[in-house]
Amino acid sequence: MNSKNCLICERIEMIENKTNPYFVAELETGYVVIGDHQYFEGYSLFLSKHHKTELHFLEKEVKNNFLIEMSQVAEAIYKAFNVEKLNYELLGNGDSHLHWHLFPRRENDSPVKGPVWWVNREEMFSEEVKPSSEKLEEMKTKLYEELIKITPIKRSFEE
Repeated sequence: MNSKNCLICERIEMIENKTNPYFVAELETGYVVIGDHQYFEGYSLFLSKHHKTELHFLEKEVKNNFLIEMSQVAEAIYKAFNVEKLNYELLGNGDSHLHWHLFPRRENDSPVKGPVWWVNREEMFSEEVKPSSEKLEEMKTKLYEELIKITPIKRSFEE
């Protein structure tokens, strides 16, 4: 799974070492984490356990399960953070390790109506929008409580 110089592999290794404070839950095909920056409150990611560059490179059963689990994670985010709409993006990070970005959207949540990437980068990733440790724990708990209603959890941040 681990590839040198891959940010997603590094984050997964931190989960395995119990040093990733953003980790929420491990599912069959990936890991649920709260985003480091919360310009869009409830922003979360679903990190694939497989270091692949494209969705179609996954074996059929793994791909189908990954897509189903991503949808379940999205549903949990939707319910946990009381959002109006979700934006979904499946990206690679230069090393192209599959990972979903799930952005909760609300009316007037950004200065310009449109994709999240239209928000000023310095503003979206500023220290001011990083959750406090208390807020992060609250967010993880909310998301976990919704996840366990929807999908089997292999391991959580509470373990």
